Amino acid sequence: QVQLVESGGGLVQPGGSLRLSCAASGFTFSNYALRWYRQVPGKGRDLVASINSAGGSVIFADSVKGRFTLSRDDAKNTAYLQMNSLRPEDTAMYYCSVVYGLQNVWGQGTQVTVSS
Repeated sequence: QVQLVESGGGLVQPGGSLRLSCAASGFTFSNYALRWYRQVPGKGRDLVASINSAGGSVIFADSVKGRFTLSRDDAKNTAYLQMNSLRPEDTAMYYCSVVYGLQNVWGQGTQVTVSS
């Protein structure tokens, strides 16, 4: 069974920080690139950040550059999204995803709410 599980979301004030985790099981995590997306109700999922299988190439959406950091720990089958200087516009459901063969594998999502 191939599975991803996100955690670490919650309520934070503007300017605060959160760290999201994406735990993988059922496949060789180190062989796959991983992406973080976010989605608000009524909208599609937007790419936030991506990291390659080696961990040496990371890209970010313009809206989060300089504020978010993406990393992976293959020994723990876990990826992380460190979010700093959070803004209300960052409020969304956050998902991690990998392409596994012919399917996109998604976690269940974790809610991030930025509000004073």
